[in-house]
Amino acid sequence: MISYIIGVVDSVESDRVVLEHNETGYNIFMPNASLEMIGVGEKLKIYTYFSVREDAMQLYGFLTKDELDLFKKLIGVSGVGPKGGLAIISACPGDSLQMAIISGDAKAISKAQGIGVKTAQRIIIELKDKIDIQDMISVQGAEKIATVSTVQSDAIEALLALGYSRTDAFNAVKKVDISEKMDVEMLLKAALKNIM
Repeated sequence: MISYIIGVVDSVESDRVVLEHNETGYNIFMPNASLEMIGVGEKLKIYTYFSVREDAMQLYGFLTKDELDLFKKLIGVSGVGPKGGLAIISACPGDSLQMAIISGDAKAISKAQGIGVKTAQRIIIELKDKIDIQDMISVQGAEKIATVSTVQSDAIEALLALGYSRTDAFNAVKKVDISEKMDVEMLLKAALKNIM
């Protein structure tokens, strides 16, 4: 119903922001990491999900479309409602949730308030195939080149073989300013410097 709202931040509370748009204040529930980046008086574009239940109508907001899409995937899992989805994104901000799903780390997901290990395992089972690690790796520059993506994937796999966790391997590779001329060995050396 409401794709996004552009307005000025009236107030920031522990779990929500009040965004003023056309003399109306919208109460929007947001992840903790997003709330920490928002300041009163700031003009924002917030991507929203409108939840309608018998007892409540609530807006959930996100600073990026990707985060909103991930939230929609989460609430599509049986047993995960909007509050649970928001709690999960708050407990695992940024790429850490996607890495937890890909690597099968139910413990990280179950850190979210109200989410047990069984629900976390269900999330992993249902969403593992819907998250592509290639989409998570942002290549510096205007183009995504297939060979670069392959080099990054190979470097991640090499770090995993060395005993590093998938999250550490992914983050180390992502921090490297990669070029087309870089091969797996060069990328691996640069990535290892980011871990140590």
